[in-house]
Amino acid sequence: MLENLHSPEALKSLSMDEMSALAGEIREKIIDTVSRNGGHLASNLGIVEVTLALHRVFNAPADQILFDVGHQSYAHKLVTGRAEIFSTLRKKDGISGFERRGECEYDAMSEGHSGASLSQALGLAAANGLAGKDAYTVCVIGDGSLTNGMAYEALNNCDNKNLRLLIVVNDNDMSISENVGGVHNHLTKIRTSKRYFSFKYRTERFLRKIPLLGKPIEKGLRGFKRFLKNVFVRNTVFEDMGVKYYGPIDGHNLKKLVNIFNEAKSHNSIAVVNVKTQKGRGYGFAEREPNVYHSVAPFDRERGVIPSDGMNFTKVAGKTLAERAATDPAICALTAAMCDGTGLSEFAEKFPERFFDVGIAEEHAVAFSGGLAANGMKPVLVLYSTFAQRVYDQILHDVSLQDLPFTLLLDHCGFVEGDGITHQGIFDVPLFASVPNTEIFAPETYEELGVAIDRALASSFVSVVRYPKGEESARDGEEIAEEDLAYTPAIQNAETVIVTYGRIASVARAAARKCDRGKVGVLRLKKIYPLDFEKITPYLERAKTVYFLEEGIRAGGIGEKFAAGLSGSGKKILIHAIDGFAGQGTEKELFEQYGFTCEKIMENITPAQTGGEEEV
Repeated sequence: MLENLHSPEALKSLSMDEMSALAGEIREKIIDTVSRNGGHLASNLGIVEVTLALHRVFNAPADQILFDVGHQSYAHKLVTGRAEIFSTLRKKDGISGFERRGECEYDAMSEGHSGASLSQALGLAAANGLAGKDAYTVCVIGDGSLTNGMAYEALNNCDNKNLRLLIVVNDNDMSISENVGGVHNHLTKIRTSKRYFSFKYRTERFLRKIPLLGKPIEKGLRGFKRFLKNVFVRNTVFEDMGVKYYGPIDGHNLKKLVNIFNEAKSHNSIAVVNVKTQKGRGYGFAEREPNVYHSVAPFDRERGVIPSDGMNFTKVAGKTLAERAATDPAICALTAAMCDGTGLSEFAEKFPERFFDVGIAEEHAVAFSGGLAANGMKPVLVLYSTFAQRVYDQILHDVSLQDLPFTLLLDHCGFVEGDGITHQGIFDVPLFASVPNTEIFAPETYEELGVAIDRALASSFVSVVRYPKGEESARDGEEIAEEDLAYTPAIQNAETVIVTYGRIASVARAAARKCDRGKVGVLRLKKIYPLDFEKITPYLERAKTVYFLEEGIRAGGIGEKFAAGLSGSGKKILIHAIDGFAGQGTEKELFEQYGFTCEKIMENITPAQTGGEEEV
């Protein structure tokens, strides 16, 4: 059935049995593809029936459907004409693992970060209203995303009752790690009030079928309904904000979903439908461990995900933090709904009173850390680089400005395989290097990661420690290490010095070894900001050319700061960095696409072939 579905319009003519069969096909397609390509599995398996019901009731693409974060949009992609190319999911030049504006007319906005969709949906709906269009906008947002403050800013702005906007709250009791906080507790209370809502809907449907008397009776019973509601359940937070509310609804019952979406649509105003879904539905492994199957690498679908016993930067960071906390009672660890993803599970288990999962609320996490620090604690917040883009103001205003100690561990820095343009960790350095009294470390090895964490914990100011996803590179040649930098022996007589930091240094050293007669040396920065030129310049004295290699954005990056510090030195300075957004692909493909290969570096540092690099 799926292979013949080229448009969501075809869903409108299917029977409920056919819709259920299609839901099964979609789940099989998702499991098969994700097991081959990697991707977000549990969240996508849980939203299949909701997606089918929405596309049956609404008329996309005229009616625009947004999925908050976008990592539950696989079923949406499959029913909007992308089934034939679904095998390219997350691959280079393939379809995105998130909604991607420009990929398809059915993707109204690009998604990737939590909490933004409701604001976007309000804007789309307001624009439709101003243009006189009768189109609907639908926003599907998870209970985890509702812990993000931006969602409440948008809800607070839902005061135009004439907007045609449907908000579908997907309550699966999970965000990435298990949900925490008051919002989760409130939704739990709503779920326990099903008896009230079931009675309400049955009564209303019955009265509407009575000729002449039905509506007057219904109106007369509204006071009694309010009495019943006070007995059974308090107002929902949505109703307190003046928004019409329906639910909770079984998110896997297609007939009920279609009925409730039609009812909500008929009011031509802002409404909320609360659906209860099961994350990982249809795949036993994911049902039992939805957190494990939130985002996965390729795996054997018959055996499931086999946990790796090997170490990686994420595990080392978490283990190091737990070890230090054992001897220092002031250390506190914080995460934004990603306890497992950031390696903090051991810390959370051993020191629960000093572990804080604040939900998907990165900005709050930093300001909260400021309060912890002001009263003597040593807060350590662990985020993925891409999500840390949100916290610039809080780090500047709530921590740095107040001379407070704060450690930010940035995971998934540099290129990130699979997740694509919204998740590349290439923008953090220019952001945080602009914050006064901030030190930034970029360890290449696990040992250096531990040292950097120790230095950050001992600091009285803001410290950022950034490291990539995955494992450390194998050691590849002699290197002489000092506190803030390391260098190859060839640097003493080098005509060209490659300056770099982080994991890309292994590629730089390989290129230097292949160049003629040891004329190329490598200087690796372990502390990348602020730059200490008194320590750096002695290693550049004989060099005629300095080639700065940076796995990050060029504008405002360390390469530009380095070039500014050497201005007037008479040396030729080249910067090899990233311009603009970085795309989708494997780590190897991204390195090749952006020229971070041994061959490309050798070509660029050959004097006759340097035209491709920017000279400063």
